[in-house]
Formats: sequence, C-alpha cells, structure tokens
Amino acid sequence: MSARELYDKSIKPLPAVDRLRLAAMILDDLAATSGAGLDVRDDWTDEDIADLTAYSLKHASSAEPYEDSGG
Repeated sequence: MSARELYDKSIKPLPAVDRLRLAAMILDDLAATSGAGLDVRDDWTDEDIADLTAYSLKHASSAEPYEDSGG
C-alpha cells in the first residue's frame, strides 16, 4: 500500500484534530532521529530554485490583483 493510499483510506477520514495529533507524532518521531538520513543542507540547488520560481509564478497568476487603498 502506498503512502497516498494509506492516507486516503485511513487518515483523511479522521477528524482534523486527530490528523493534527498524528502529524505531530510523525514530526516528533522524525525529530528524534536527529535528521538521520535527511538532507539538511542550507544551500539551494538549481532544481530548488526552479521549483520555487514555478510555484511563485503560478501563485502570483492566480492571486487577486493588488489594489492600493489610496493611503
């Protein structure tokens, strides 16, 4: 079973408060591993920058236009 299938079948139907508790448990468990196996570098790859740029442009194109309140 994939993570998506597990989420859709078992997690998504839970009330929001229980999903938040589960998320906190997962994050606490990951934090306890002290980042073992996690990429925690601070530098950005070209792919990271491209992903951020693509997301930013998509978000900006779908956002409401800025309207100045006239000060």
